[in-house]
Amino acid sequence: MPNRLVVEAQPCRQLEGHPVARAAVQAVDLGALPEWDLDDLYPSLDAPEFAADLARAEETCKAFAQRYAGQIAALAQGPDAAARLAEAIETYEGIEDLLGKLMSYAGLVYSGDTTDEVRAKFYGDTRERLTDVSGDLLFFGLELNRVDDAVMDAAIAQAALDRYAPWIRDLRREKPYQLEDRVEKLFLDKSVTANAAWDRLFNETIAALRFPVQGEMLPLEPTLNKLQDPDGAVRREAAGAVSEVLRANLRVFTLITNTLAKDKEISDRWRGFKDVADARHLANRVEPEVVAALVDAVQAAYPRLSHRYYRLKAKWFGVEALPYWDRNAPLPRVEQRTIPWAEARDTVLSAYDAFSPDMADIARRFFDRRWIDAPTRPGKAPGAFAHPTVPSVHPYVLVNYQGKPRDVMTLAHELGHGVHQVLAGPNGALMAPTPLTLAETASVFGEMLTFRKLLAATTDRTQRRAMLAAKVEDMINTVVRQIAFYAFERKVHLARAKGELTTEQINALWLSVQAESLGPAIALDSGYEPFWAYIPHFIHSPFYVYAYAFGDCLVNSLYGVYTQAESGFVERYFALLSAGGAKPYAELLEPFGLDASDPGFWQIGLGMIEGMIAELEAMEETA
Repeated sequence: MPNRLVVEAQPCRQLEGHPVARAAVQAVDLGALPEWDLDDLYPSLDAPEFAADLARAEETCKAFAQRYAGQIAALAQGPDAAARLAEAIETYEGIEDLLGKLMSYAGLVYSGDTTDEVRAKFYGDTRERLTDVSGDLLFFGLELNRVDDAVMDAAIAQAALDRYAPWIRDLRREKPYQLEDRVEKLFLDKSVTANAAWDRLFNETIAALRFPVQGEMLPLEPTLNKLQDPDGAVRREAAGAVSEVLRANLRVFTLITNTLAKDKEISDRWRGFKDVADARHLANRVEPEVVAALVDAVQAAYPRLSHRYYRLKAKWFGVEALPYWDRNAPLPRVEQRTIPWAEARDTVLSAYDAFSPDMADIARRFFDRRWIDAPTRPGKAPGAFAHPTVPSVHPYVLVNYQGKPRDVMTLAHELGHGVHQVLAGPNGALMAPTPLTLAETASVFGEMLTFRKLLAATTDRTQRRAMLAAKVEDMINTVVRQIAFYAFERKVHLARAKGELTTEQINALWLSVQAESLGPAIALDSGYEPFWAYIPHFIHSPFYVYAYAFGDCLVNSLYGVYTQAESGFVERYFALLSAGGAKPYAELLEPFGLDASDPGFWQIGLGMIEGMIAELEAMEETA
């Protein structure tokens, strides 16, 4: 299988699926918003340091191939096999760190303004160069996986390979799906003009769209935020603008979707994956039956969760069914205030500190050292993410902070990712990345800590109800909506295997899963059909979305253990985060008494959401 060329940003919840995007608020209301300082990577696009490292990457990749290509089988034999393999893997890891540093910088610069041609060219050129040079590394994983199992097991059993044994075992899980070297090289080389090119077309198309709302031409992000405006007329106008502009561009989005789905089908077929999501499950190091159990549990809970909550929310609005543009609307007659950046910072750090001063200290670095990019700018990547970059540097966080309560939750979420990435960094470039089964653990846990602290300090009944409702909506967006998105992706990819899909067919698949998951209290009026078109995860990370539901349900269970734990929980939690990708998720959950393979496991997390809805219903009855 191809080596990991690019250290990707931790994908975060997309705009409409989980409202992380906010409308523009005057900076004077928010205070000074930080912009990240990327000098710890490189000082500028034309910096001599960047050019020197790019040249060094080319040289070291060629030197590595000259030294080791065709030699791995021999290295794995004999009494010194473990030491020789460890030396080779350590060298390979250092190269991966260098390549990741270069690509991380290009990606972060590009995300700062995806509409800027200079940045786009820099990003594209860097990706092409690194794809070319990483071709010299491709042999390494392929040859390691061709070593006989008994020979490799004997080498791994030696102390010299203790550090890299988990990485080797993970790599060998891909053995049944790897192809002949020249085919793998072709897949890697063609990625620049295949999926990577279509990804970029999607990004730049979305960034260039403008939506007419209230006499302004707005980018997507502030337009979507209008769906949370206190004025229902504004929400309706914004929804209409999104629908109209997306509809006018559906030929492009339909072509992108069809092409990428076919591209994936070709790759899966050549590699021998049987199900459309099997490649994602393998990458996540999670058993397909565990994901199936999660999906079944969430879908069975639709009536108890989303259907039930939206019925209650429709009642608050005095209607039988909410129009889709009111799904994330603020509750009526609840004061909406702007939260300055300094208050958001203090809120999150205080919540983290109450759990663990060490965790707060790590999070504080992001503020003090300018590892966060907070303001909304034209062309800036929408939503929010945490980018781990590489262990030799540090993570960076991107948010679009607009001073809403949910923006504070988003900040807590992304800093959770950042803390996780810092703690996992010492595992090195090969084992620091966390499988998606646990990738959302620290982020969702950080949100929960922040929410619980704010809720405990809230005595006003109206504000408490609003906070509970917002948290329930976030959890529904994280669990129910993401599983519905996963179901939509499955339908699209399975249908695409039979032939190219029309826009109308994709629209119909979208509406079918939305109606099922949201329930009868949300009216999917004409206009909602094209809303699938801007969800980035469908393009960039097929089938990633179930990781959010996995993480949210897992954290709900983990938080329940925390509330009951007398001592030692923080230490066990830090051990989980510090493991990175060096241990399987099942082993990391054992100290907490949690087992995701147990069919009843998912009911624990879903039960917490249900309990919050019940609390809201009880507040309604006693009002």
